[in-house]
Amino acid sequence: MISLTEQKKILMVIAQENFRDEEFLGPKKVFEDSGAKVTVASNTTKKAKGVLGKKVSPDISISDVNIDDYDAISITGGGGAKEYLWDNKELQEIVRKANEQGKIIGAICIAPVVLANAGLLEGKMSTVFKNEETVKILKDNAAKYRDKDVMVDGNIITGRDPNAANKYGQAVIKALK
Repeated sequence: MISLTEQKKILMVIAQENFRDEEFLGPKKVFEDSGAKVTVASNTTKKAKGVLGKKVSPDISISDVNIDDYDAISITGGGGAKEYLWDNKELQEIVRKANEQGKIIGAICIAPVVLANAGLLEGKMSTVFKNEETVKILKDNAAKYRDKDVMVDGNIITGRDPNAANKYGQAVIKALK
């Protein structure tokens, strides 16, 4: 386990419905076990529900996020990411601002599409849950797609699927050190 030398603040973004439980819970545990403080954001602060039934009460709504308050942002995948996060203009603006500030930006499963839609994956090595639609979106946005568990390119970290959740979380922590 990687331990941080100082407490870092990580914003975890989940869809209101159908976020992937393991892609939230795995990295969250890695983050907290390393000493990071996690804040959960979603479209609203009403209880969010994962694909496998996990219920989470978000701390903040995406519209109230000030990225200056965080060292990293991690966007959770799952089917709800397509419906609630892919085209969320506020979230895209948050990740663009985080990128301008050189913060660590992570996304797992189908959530890397948010980064592609925000223009952050151009020329970046990245991965995504492999299906025709997600891979096409990454490539259409000039990402260098790789079918790997986790890809790290500068401050951008992408994870492929639930099986990569812990490895992805550890990559985010390593990048924060």
